[in-house]
Amino acid sequence: VAEKLLEKVKQISLEALKGVKEIELSIDWTTITWYGKPVQGLGSSEKGYSWNYATATTNYEKNTYILAYVSQINGMTKDEIVKFLIEQVVAMGFKIKLLTLDAGFYTVEVLRFISQFNYIIAVPVGDVKIYNEYDGEYTTNSKRKEEDEQVKFRLIVYSKEIVRRKKKKVVYFARATNLNLKKEQVLKLYNKVRTPIETSYRNIKAFIPFTSSTKYIFRTLIFTLAILMYSLYTILKKQVNLRTLKKIITKILENMTTKEIYPNKVMKTLTNTIDLFLRG
Repeated sequence: VAEKLLEKVKQISLEALKGVKEIELSIDWTTITWYGKPVQGLGSSEKGYSWNYATATTNYEKNTYILAYVSQINGMTKDEIVKFLIEQVVAMGFKIKLLTLDAGFYTVEVLRFISQFNYIIAVPVGDVKIYNEYDGEYTTNSKRKEEDEQVKFRLIVYSKEIVRRKKKKVVYFARATNLNLKKEQVLKLYNKVRTPIETSYRNIKAFIPFTSSTKYIFRTLIFTLAILMYSLYTILKKQVNLRTLKKIITKILENMTTKEIYPNKVMKTLTNTIDLFLRG
């Protein structure tokens, strides 16, 4: 069911992006906390207190569209997540003009893979241990890799003054990139491409109903439904309000239980609803 729902999400995004060939792509993941009876297990496994999802999105005409999504399962590496998402986007016929990623994806393997694209990735300052303004070449120093396996890139470290508990403090941030642009342009471009995906996660979570279900398949299904409803809301927000779409997802879930899920009925209801909206 989840795979069929994702095809509907792609259908909506492709319709909205008709004629667009090159895109700026942002990849990130989000953690959904599970409230309920404690079950042993890791957060990225089928049993646990939370579960993780990664998405690839693009911003077009002030709207954020979801192009690919994957549920992180136990043992899945960060570069596998990135490869899986990018392969889906490329298969849709898009050329990636720029790729941005959160610091959570900063690994040697990910850097090596994304070097084929124009990219900007956030870097944990603690990993590079540079606590001053810097703009120059940097080589990774992973202890798990041989010298010839390390990756070189342009590293930008910059500072921001923040106020915490009425005290000013200087905090450093870092970005890795292969772009030959001015430092200010790189930082501005990263924020431009990255910010919309954070907003999309907040909106997606607004569609997720409360559940204490211990069923992994059910938790995955309701998040996928939330993505679908978010995608519909993105293109229909001028005609349909948020409350209406929330009622739709609630109605669908009322006809389902955590023990018994009827894929054919769910898909038929959703397909009819989506086609009705898209025709309108």
